[in-house]
Amino acid sequence: MKKYLEVGKIVNTHGIRGELKLQLWCDDAEYLKRFKTLYFDENGNKSIRLLSVRPHKNAAIIKLEGVDNMDSAEQLKNSILFADRDDAPQEEGTHYIQDIIGCEAVDAETGESYGRVSDVLNYGASDILEIKSGKKTNLVPLVDDIVCEIDEIGGVIKIKPIKGLFDEN
Repeated sequence: MKKYLEVGKIVNTHGIRGELKLQLWCDDAEYLKRFKTLYFDENGNKSIRLLSVRPHKNAAIIKLEGVDNMDSAEQLKNSILFADRDDAPQEEGTHYIQDIIGCEAVDAETGESYGRVSDVLNYGASDILEIKSGKKTNLVPLVDDIVCEIDEIGGVIKIKPIKGLFDEN
């Protein structure tokens, strides 16, 4: 598992004082408030202090230390921001999306492989696993009745398929 988690992408500037609009790749703006430091690479080499966070529609407005005007903010557009996993312990029964992507999806009873998780989508009701096997893609609701076990360390997700979920017809 990666030590640094992707939390979002800087998509624009906001105002003239160096604030930035962050497309969230985490739960919400409140989640970001846990972090005092963010990073510009997945290895934690270039850090920057997070001064403030507030929700803004489906995004967040953030203020980073040393980014005090529109010109310096403009240079950060399209940057991906990361957070140290150790700064935000997981709650029981929760999973980070980047830990699920790449896991093999298997039948909980037979062990038959359905493919690998290529993405986690959300259309409102619940998260949905996108599972690819060759050219075939299946969408599987990430609900307890179907997904019975997620083993990120072992790289396996056990599924109790309902009729029609993986059927060819």
